[in-house]
Amino acid sequence: MPVDLLIRNAHVLTQDASRPMATSLLIHDGKILDVDPDPALAGHARQTIDAAGTTIVPGFNDVHAHSVWFGLGLMEANAGAAASLEELYEIVAEAAAGKAPDEWVVASGFSPLLFDGRQPDRHRLDTAAGGRPVWIKHSSGHACTLNGAALELVAARADLGAPIEGGLVVMGDDGLPTGLLEENAMRLVQDILLPYPLETIERALDLATSHYLSEGLTSVTDAGIAGGWIGYSPREFSAYLNARDKGLLSVRMQPMLVMDALHEVPGHADDPASRTLDAGIRTGLGDDWLRLGPVKIFSDGSLLGSTAYMTEDYVGCTHNHGYLQMDADQLRASALAAYRAGWAIAMHAIGDHAVDHAIAIITEAQEKFGLNAQPNRIEHGGVVRPDQLDRIANAGIVLVPQPHFITEFGDGMARLLGPKRTAWSYPGKSLLERGVTLPGSSDRPVSNGRPLDVMQSFVERLTPSGEVYGPHERITATEALAAYTTGSAAATGSGHIKGRLAPGYLADLVFLDQDPTAVEPSNISATRVLATMVGGQIRFGAENLPAPARPADLEPALSGKETP
Repeated sequence: MPVDLLIRNAHVLTQDASRPMATSLLIHDGKILDVDPDPALAGHARQTIDAAGTTIVPGFNDVHAHSVWFGLGLMEANAGAAASLEELYEIVAEAAAGKAPDEWVVASGFSPLLFDGRQPDRHRLDTAAGGRPVWIKHSSGHACTLNGAALELVAARADLGAPIEGGLVVMGDDGLPTGLLEENAMRLVQDILLPYPLETIERALDLATSHYLSEGLTSVTDAGIAGGWIGYSPREFSAYLNARDKGLLSVRMQPMLVMDALHEVPGHADDPASRTLDAGIRTGLGDDWLRLGPVKIFSDGSLLGSTAYMTEDYVGCTHNHGYLQMDADQLRASALAAYRAGWAIAMHAIGDHAVDHAIAIITEAQEKFGLNAQPNRIEHGGVVRPDQLDRIANAGIVLVPQPHFITEFGDGMARLLGPKRTAWSYPGKSLLERGVTLPGSSDRPVSNGRPLDVMQSFVERLTPSGEVYGPHERITATEALAAYTTGSAAATGSGHIKGRLAPGYLADLVFLDQDPTAVEPSNISATRVLATMVGGQIRFGAENLPAPARPADLEPALSGKETP
């Protein structure tokens, strides 16, 4: 029987314990048909690629990113490029040039942690934008900054001095808003500018997923769409479907709906009350290309913004240990109602006090209603005490840390946490030692999402100043590669079909110019992605590989005869 493709003469790191190394792969109908196949079977391949010793690994899988947010950032002014507040004002001025007098200036990627917590001045932003309203999205996703013109528009619709559950409009010493909005307070500006048109969201997905291919990503989980302060439209999942239908979705996607998108759905009197979508739609709906993931539930805020919920105060911030984004009883009740309806839980919890709540809620859900088909997860784990790690392991919960936060923000995080909590921050090795699934993730665009860069962060854990952040949590390059392949597949409930190059698994793979597990840790990120294959099709970098040959051209090589 003819088969689609043979890749031969490769250095294949299969991530399959039964055959960890191989030299050839036989691919048919988008899946791996055989590994190191019999020459007689290989000879039936319609096309063959001679990899010439190139390293091949399973496609990378980022289990916590924000693709629409990332794609929109590629369309907006880049506040992350500013090395000073003066440069930020220049970026805003450049973005404002040519806009209508009442048109909004939107910039993304600002991180106050890189400026010792300093914020842009609302009046300087007014001047830079020529009186136009300015919306600066922070890289953490948990805060934003408005200028005076934008605050006036918000104040016309809402009382800026009124308390906001799970959020804060920061006031200055003069009793006036500084322009900084934290957590749920961001909805004040989002209520003006959202929802985005579906075509805009589709364009963002196109830009984001096309970029992913260049980094070897073949699967991505988007951690929160369709509601809350992180969604861009109540119809956001439709944009994913539209993008797929139009050929704009370049990688496999697993979107998580936020809890706000769910609601009470009536049923038979004998059915338990549940929080879900109309028709009972829940986690798992879809196929291998686009499938609904867990429900995303925010419990606390951001370590970068000092709003993550801690049991102790932040260093140098008396009486500030962060806060929950909703009442604790409401958090528990809504999570249990969604789980009862069939939604796996992915609970955002960064501070150790929030992690306590997450463990308790997920454990109760599993004990009352059994395990979900997809694993339950705690997103981030910015500070996780050793006793919490034990409880996570015992409950079979997946913890999803982002080690590249250390590379980008580690010095600032260490100052806020102090030595004891820094040692508990964004664990790696401690999870593996306890048998907890360790996946690969970035939280892009909060942080750089290139998998090979994140793998190096897993291994080195170096802050921007070169300090080692929690040295006992370092893992090996082999373990880091496993995190981005088998670990991520397990975390997303797809370990039976992703993460390995083995018969029956999806033919999602990456061609690399070197073996990232065989180089010095400081050189892991220097590994170059030559090409990316999704479902047996080269979708990036075809020009970097030899043109596929016909079977007749390879008969001597396949039979072991010398080529004349």
